[in-house]
Amino acid sequence: MSVARITEISSLSTKSFDDAVEQGVARAHKTLKHVQGAWVKDHKVECSEGKITGYKVILKVTFVLED
Repeated sequence: MSVARITEISSLSTKSFDDAVEQGVARAHKTLKHVQGAWVKDHKVECSEGKITGYKVILKVTFVLED
């Protein structure tokens, strides 16, 4: 039997929402062991002077706890 935990993180990219998700998962993997998946809880853009300057996602990351 395995037990998983879910943690919420945010990630910001200047390129795209997809890039923000990839960066967030990659960064979570550096700290958390046994990352199994993630889903996007929310997303938004940051703007300055009428132009998009960043793509932000809130991720729910699932990882399995060690015995």
